[in-house]
Amino acid sequence: MVGKHHLLLGHGRFLLTILWFLIAVLLLLSGVVHSFAFSNPHVASFTLKHQRRHVQQQLVFQQRFQTLRVPTTRAYQWSLQSKTIRCLTLLNGWVQRALDGEWEWAEDDPNFVASSTKAATATFSPLVTIPSATPQLPSGSYRPKQSLGQNYLKDPNTVAKILRAFHQDAMRSRWHTSSSSSSNDEAQQPPPTLDRIIELGPGAGALTDKLVETYGAETIQCIEIDDRSVDILREKHPNLDVLHDDVLQVDYPLLACGGGGGGAEVQREDQLVLAGTSRAKPLVVIGNLPYYITSQILFALADASHVGAIQCATVTMQWEVGQRLVAKVGSKEYGILSVVFQLYTSAVHCHFKIPPTVFYPKPKVDSALIGLHFAPPDQVLQPRLAGVNPIKLRRVVTTAFQQRRKTLRNSLRKLARDAVVAAPLPDTTLTDGSWDAALPRIPLPLSVRQLAKEGDVICAQQELPDDWASKRPEELTPGQFVELTRKLFGPFDDEGPFPTANMQVLPAKVWRKLKHGPKE
Repeated sequence: MVGKHHLLLGHGRFLLTILWFLIAVLLLLSGVVHSFAFSNPHVASFTLKHQRRHVQQQLVFQQRFQTLRVPTTRAYQWSLQSKTIRCLTLLNGWVQRALDGEWEWAEDDPNFVASSTKAATATFSPLVTIPSATPQLPSGSYRPKQSLGQNYLKDPNTVAKILRAFHQDAMRSRWHTSSSSSSNDEAQQPPPTLDRIIELGPGAGALTDKLVETYGAETIQCIEIDDRSVDILREKHPNLDVLHDDVLQVDYPLLACGGGGGGAEVQREDQLVLAGTSRAKPLVVIGNLPYYITSQILFALADASHVGAIQCATVTMQWEVGQRLVAKVGSKEYGILSVVFQLYTSAVHCHFKIPPTVFYPKPKVDSALIGLHFAPPDQVLQPRLAGVNPIKLRRVVTTAFQQRRKTLRNSLRKLARDAVVAAPLPDTTLTDGSWDAALPRIPLPLSVRQLAKEGDVICAQQELPDDWASKRPEELTPGQFVELTRKLFGPFDDEGPFPTANMQVLPAKVWRKLKHGPKE
């Protein structure tokens, strides 16, 4: 028995040795075949064509289901000398390697070539930026102030990515505005230019240095409240216009007219910088906003858009705040910010998430880069409102969302007492819960119907449903809040639907606090 066991054990070892020998031979043969494939041009050509066809099929599938309006393809980079095959796919500023599926920054690729597709060149020219070191803070004497919410950008790759997104927003916004204001063919339109850039809170100048390098100091104006940052920026860039003021107190319409914007009292007629005035240059805003005053800064920009003073804004903010701006109707993030900025803009984009590690000091939350394209007041915003007073709209929206768990019939009952309708509502109607049935039915104004036919998303969803009173505020679209305000307070005039040919001036202060900005 012992001899048989030894014999079987010997046979097992022999078979295992043969198996390992066959595996080694197969690995050696595969290496020889792989080397021959790349050394033989015919075999290499067949292999490359097969790989290229497979990748092209994947890209076609991705383009069909891609919802982001950004370039999704890049030129293939085939290298026979290094015996590697790489296909890089561009998606919102990131590139993915085809072999291992890993994602990397686009600027990290030394062979990066900007996309030259027809759709991209027809709207804006791409911006190529090379990441460089961010400015170093003076040792000992310069520390970020927590009272000012200062978190400085320290990652050059993130700075370059923000600058490219800003250029993309500004170019697209300028191009669409010039195309909509003229009936000429789009090919005859002049290329868009940037000549009025406003940076909010430049700090140590991480974004400022790249802005000056790209666009020139003459086209940029910085607004900074910190004395130390003002001195550093003026010393580093002598030709740069640095306004030492609070971003919440700045008069943005006055800045668009070429003034200082330092909170001076200006007549309302002098602030009208609507399209057509020769001295008006709508502002393009960029900035790394402090978290604790982000909403108030955004509201200040929204008020400035009443007179067309703001073209677009590309700003960083807390990730949760950015999600509220782009929230869909019915979601838990949908709120006052969603209603206001989806109504006041033609598009709101969340470009990408920014991790805390790219800031100094490092915050405890993620950030987001948001692009806001403000709607032209005479062409889009006022036709959407169609005579509704924005101040009344603010009362309706804030009252509804302060009690967002209640239905609109219950949350707006007290507000209905002050409503200016055709006939005052009796007290019995307000107490028995049927006050909404006593409100008059008002058809959609002509300007709203016209914009809906032209494809405006807000106006297409502006008609108020019959059961609006039983809904909660997060179930109404921004346009439906406008119609609800019209139902409660009526239009400006008493002649029915608001005419588009007789646009009235929107108030200077609606969403920002009364203590912010110039005195009226």
